[in-house]
Amino acid sequence: MTGGYWLGVDLGGTKILSGLFDDNLKLLARSKHPTDPSGGPAGVMARVGQGVEAVLSEAGVSPGDVRGMGFGVPGQIVVGTTKVRFAPNLDWKDVDLGPLLPAGWRWPLVVENDVRMGTYGEYAAGAAKGARTVFGVFVGTGVGGGLVLDGRPFAGFNGNAGEVGNLVVHWRKGTILEDLAGRKGMMSRAAGVLDDAPKRVRKEWKGVDPKGVRSHQLSEFYQKGDPVAVQLVDDAARALGAAVGGVVNLLSPEVIVVGGGVAQALGDAFIERLWEIAQRYTLPGAADGVKCVPVALGDDSGIVGCAAYAKARQSGQAAEVA
Repeated sequence: MTGGYWLGVDLGGTKILSGLFDDNLKLLARSKHPTDPSGGPAGVMARVGQGVEAVLSEAGVSPGDVRGMGFGVPGQIVVGTTKVRFAPNLDWKDVDLGPLLPAGWRWPLVVENDVRMGTYGEYAAGAAKGARTVFGVFVGTGVGGGLVLDGRPFAGFNGNAGEVGNLVVHWRKGTILEDLAGRKGMMSRAAGVLDDAPKRVRKEWKGVDPKGVRSHQLSEFYQKGDPVAVQLVDDAARALGAAVGGVVNLLSPEVIVVGGGVAQALGDAFIERLWEIAQRYTLPGAADGVKCVPVALGDDSGIVGCAAYAKARQSGQAAEVA
């Protein structure tokens, strides 16, 4: 069977992106809704339903013409089911989305980890197109990772493969990577750095709640040379570099794609710094020919990956690697 349409939904901690694609994975319609997890899983799923309705309506497509949907969730999922084991940014634990799906959804649905789907999107149609082994690291509120091995998303034995943000980078203190490199972790550390900063620096941050700083604001502080932001960002680049270097040694990816709100706001210089550090930790020759590049699809990596993976599964071109 050819023709038809594919849905991709990327559920984030703050926003829900929905996209409708044709059979060539051309984006036909896109919607953005706030997540607002305060209403619990039922409330979030109601907004997911609104997003799907919005793109179908915008494109004038009947639900009966949808052939499948990929749904990326920011947390641990039970592979092959609609169950979410743990999604910390949503405060979800052991949630089954199946009973919460709108009654009108008759199409096949695959629920996957959001960063794994973002990485797959870059593999299918973005910065890693044509590669066979891809490692994705997405730096935003936290730090997520995804793997595509031999052209297929790799979930591992228990479905947790790629979770680089939880890699311990200081074993004595139990510090994990996203404590240093995720925006939430950086901003938690900002208060302590400010306490030790000169008065003129503290004056620049007067009236600013570090915990409320968004990625673009962090970038603005960094671009003007604010010493607090410079220290936080350089620590993040160093921690990420060390982790990425370890992944290169362990898995030997062909392409490393770097995305997420923080990485995109800080730009190419941040990724270049990260990769410079990473190569200090790789074995001789291990980084030869390896590319470390920014995502090409921006915020749409997730919805593209979800739609592409739904299509690949339906056509038998992709299967989860156990």
